[in-house]
Amino acid sequence: MRNKMKAATLESKFPLLAVEHDCIISKDADITVAYKVELPEIFTISSDEYEAIHSAWHKAVKVLPNYSIVHKQDWFIKENYQPDLQKEDVSFLSRSFEQHFNERPFLNHTCYLFLTKTSKEKSRMQSNFSTLCRGNIIPKDIQDKENITGFMESVEQFERIINDSGFITMTRLVEDDITGTKEKAGIVEKYFSLSQTNTTTLEDIHLKSDEMKIGDQIMCLHTLSDVEDLPGMVATDSRYERLSTDRSDSCLSFAAPVGVLLSCNHIYNQYLFIDNHTENLKQFEKQARNMHSLSRYSRANQLNKKWIEEYLNEAHSQGLTSIRCHCNVMAWSDNRAELKHIKNDVGSQLALMECKPRHNTVDTPTLFWAGIPGNAADFPSEESFYTFIEQALCLFIQETNYKSSLSPFGIKMVDRLTGKPLHLDISDIPMEKGIIVNRNKFILGPSGSGKSFFTNHMVRQYYEQGSHILLVDTGNSYYGLCKMINRKTKGEDGVYFTYTEENPIAFNPFYTDDNLFDIEKRESIKTLITTLWKRDNEPPSRSEEVALSNAVNLYTKKLKEGIEPSFNTFYEFVGGEYKGILEEKQVREKDFDLANFLNVLEPYYKGGEYDYLLNSKKQIDLLSKRFIVFELDNIKDHKILFPIVTIIIMEVFINKMRRLPGIRKLILIEEAWKAIAKEGMAEYIKYLFKTVRKYFGEAIVVTQEVDDIISSDIVKESIINNSDCKILLDQRKYMNKFDSIQKLLGLSEKEKSQILSINLSNHPKRKYKEVWIGLGGSHSAVYATEVSLEEYYTYTTEESEKHELLQLTEKLDGNIELAIKQLAAEKRNAK
Repeated sequence: MRNKMKAATLESKFPLLAVEHDCIISKDADITVAYKVELPEIFTISSDEYEAIHSAWHKAVKVLPNYSIVHKQDWFIKENYQPDLQKEDVSFLSRSFEQHFNERPFLNHTCYLFLTKTSKEKSRMQSNFSTLCRGNIIPKDIQDKENITGFMESVEQFERIINDSGFITMTRLVEDDITGTKEKAGIVEKYFSLSQTNTTTLEDIHLKSDEMKIGDQIMCLHTLSDVEDLPGMVATDSRYERLSTDRSDSCLSFAAPVGVLLSCNHIYNQYLFIDNHTENLKQFEKQARNMHSLSRYSRANQLNKKWIEEYLNEAHSQGLTSIRCHCNVMAWSDNRAELKHIKNDVGSQLALMECKPRHNTVDTPTLFWAGIPGNAADFPSEESFYTFIEQALCLFIQETNYKSSLSPFGIKMVDRLTGKPLHLDISDIPMEKGIIVNRNKFILGPSGSGKSFFTNHMVRQYYEQGSHILLVDTGNSYYGLCKMINRKTKGEDGVYFTYTEENPIAFNPFYTDDNLFDIEKRESIKTLITTLWKRDNEPPSRSEEVALSNAVNLYTKKLKEGIEPSFNTFYEFVGGEYKGILEEKQVREKDFDLANFLNVLEPYYKGGEYDYLLNSKKQIDLLSKRFIVFELDNIKDHKILFPIVTIIIMEVFINKMRRLPGIRKLILIEEAWKAIAKEGMAEYIKYLFKTVRKYFGEAIVVTQEVDDIISSDIVKESIINNSDCKILLDQRKYMNKFDSIQKLLGLSEKEKSQILSINLSNHPKRKYKEVWIGLGGSHSAVYATEVSLEEYYTYTTEESEKHELLQLTEKLDGNIELAIKQLAAEKRNAK
């Protein structure tokens, strides 16, 4: 049926013919291969790495034949975070985290690359010959088979060069990705709807002399199409001042200002047109001669001759390839007032690149049409400028926003730039990929930098994902979280050990839920009793070891007969029944001095000074408890209690390591590690950090003083060397000492720059602190620890806030979750 409307149909102007063998064929017989590109994350690339990425692009472009087009298309779409609340087992704190970020706006980046083979005639077409302007589309030059085969071979080489660089990943798009299916939209459909969602609706395209509209979206276009609009110099990267210091440089790609730093809906198109290099230079030679002959009539001709000769000299002397280039920023909005701001934003960002912002109104439809995937050959040649491959590639965007880990396990952090929640795996996937060889972590941050806040956030999520957590603390940092878990599990979990005069710390290492005492449990009891009995420099003799081992074995058999397990009954057994057994065997006093043994252990027997310590009435088997906190602040300087409590802690975790196969275990030692190391327990720390990885475990040490690291051999030899994950918080307080920290931790210049950028440019309307996470010396980034008010009151270490929470909890009959909800609600209402 004949179209009688004044408007043309999209079908009549559509420049693409078909998709065959995963290639886009245009109606002018141009062939395009499409890729989705994964770029490195922003703020994770050093200047040298930008050079390496630039070099990889250069090598790849050089393999393409003449009359090829490289079209890189970067989409930046504003989206709102959608919380994941569908799971039935979402905890109170996880739900509050997701709700806190509900509808949080962020910029989503998607990058495509289109490699097109066109013809010599088509590469010279101007805007008046665009398929948008023609009544019919008839190809003048059909590609021959040899050209197509050569092009496809060079495309494969291009892909291999880029993927082998180790920085960028190119994935070939297949037919369904290009054309779409019933379930999802293809890239062509997405382009015409200015969307990256899987379900899109095609809308009317409205072309006027001064503006272009797609549906309700009004477009504005800024172009870099003339050498005069470009800066005097370009580079692979530029210094990002907001995150740089006088001691460090934070680097971004040269074109980053029109990438993730431009916070509006926009597409950044980058075109490289590879013509015949030799013919280009001949043309310039001819122009130079013409300019010379006309130089007497115009000073401009003299200057143009000079510039053309400089271009030719560079091309010949350095072996550079002459190409044409064009870049444009297409932005849009459905609100004219907002569009005005967007125009200004795009212009100011281009100005940051030292480019002259040129708002293009005449060629918007033609350039939009050329941006259709597979239609780069329809680009108007007058909108391009001559340059060399190296300089043109500097206008490529080389980084993307932060990406979540593709892993079922991990922790929730936040993108420092946009505030979008991220799922981050810093344990399992890095192990699988060989980035790290153990899951141990070393955390360093001065007082007030947010260490305990971050560790609370991390261990809470580990616990909710099924891990066994054992925490050794010296400041009540985990009291709120532990009490919440205890309340939620109705006392079954969330065990908090602390020492007060009214309620001294107490254990019962002889109790098990199942009344089974395997070799690991018996060894644990023997180690504990040996610690009580002997000094560090006084190891037991072989005969004493045998006697103690027999005593423990016989005692555990008696427990199955119904004796109450405790140190008291063990002491009575040794002093009574076992004494008789030793006499029958005629064991000599010099082989095992029973009287001395009982005398040394008497303080821990009923009536003794420490009779409470190993005779707890609470029948708790710590093997089955998944969240245990030992708060040692009040006893860290006690010569008797501290070593005993420490050995019990270590034995509890080692018992978990060996008896819970396939279950993730985590021990986190806060500042208590200093006291532990002093009391002769250094060997336990060394053992833990070297062995825990074999048992699906993680050992984490937290410290705040730089001098602790520098002065402690334990930290240097055991903790740092066996911690492939290093986590640092704000180090500006130690700026003058940071060189020694850098050397000790083996940090690169890139990692140093990242660490010194922490909290330098935080968003004023968001409350968060940043943290640097480094994995194996090869992968590192800075993330934000931003949480909901409910999580804040759970984790807070501010004394006044903790006191307020405890008072409200008491009023609510110990319901700490309800108290946290009320405090958070009051805070929101106050705002």
